[in-house]
Amino acid sequence: MPTTHPLTHFEALTFDVYGTLIDWETGIYTALSPLLDRLHALNHAHPYLSSRSTCLRAFVSHESAMQASHPDLPYPLLLGEAYKAFAAQLPLDAPSESEVATFGASVGRWPPFPDTVDALRRLRRYYKLVVLSNVDRASLANSIAGPLGGTPFDRLYTAQDVGSYKPARANFDYLVAHVEQDLDVPKDKILHTAQSLFHDHEPAKEVGLASAWIARGTREGEAESIMGGKIDEFEGRVDFTWKWCSMGEMADAVEEAFKSEGVEPRRL
Repeated sequence: MPTTHPLTHFEALTFDVYGTLIDWETGIYTALSPLLDRLHALNHAHPYLSSRSTCLRAFVSHESAMQASHPDLPYPLLLGEAYKAFAAQLPLDAPSESEVATFGASVGRWPPFPDTVDALRRLRRYYKLVVLSNVDRASLANSIAGPLGGTPFDRLYTAQDVGSYKPARANFDYLVAHVEQDLDVPKDKILHTAQSLFHDHEPAKEVGLASAWIARGTREGEAESIMGGKIDEFEGRVDFTWKWCSMGEMADAVEEAFKSEGVEPRRL
């Protein structure tokens, strides 16, 4: 069941990054440009060129397969393998190893959503901020130092630390145990905040975490249809309490909740 606790009850927000804070779709699609440019020269009517969502769904199928079959592979290498598998289904020569490596290293340059950095600054006044990400430590550090503007997080937990990729339950068991141990915040006071129904909200329900859905829409306006799944496909499988369309909306709601209860920010 969704939590009955108010927003003021929680002490830690745990975040997905890529898809929630970082614009994963734009980052991936831009990084696919070398392949797509060659494809355009060969067949400018290819569906991957006319529909960004079609292209990204195809890529995600390869990425998800790699995450399931190679759970201990560092994310840049996993991305490179997905890139090669994606390229192999196109009528093109195989990409060079240099091109593959460049694609894998692109993670730290993917852009944030416009509302992200300001929202994190505001939310940090009220909660400890924790990351649970499906990337490696180096890529995450690059994103925080660059696109996320040096936002200070209280703890960073990655797939590299856990040895598996979300939605594996192990990642969420690791999150709960370490937030309790490292920050002295019990599970009851953790609010998991994420875009992906598949990678985050379904396993969050499984481990009993309260959650908030950041329902970022796709370019075609079909919310969560590429990486995170469509809401009608997850009936009975997710239990998020709050739904906002951006991190900015969440920060507005949090500030109003604390103000209405006369609770001062926990951090200045």
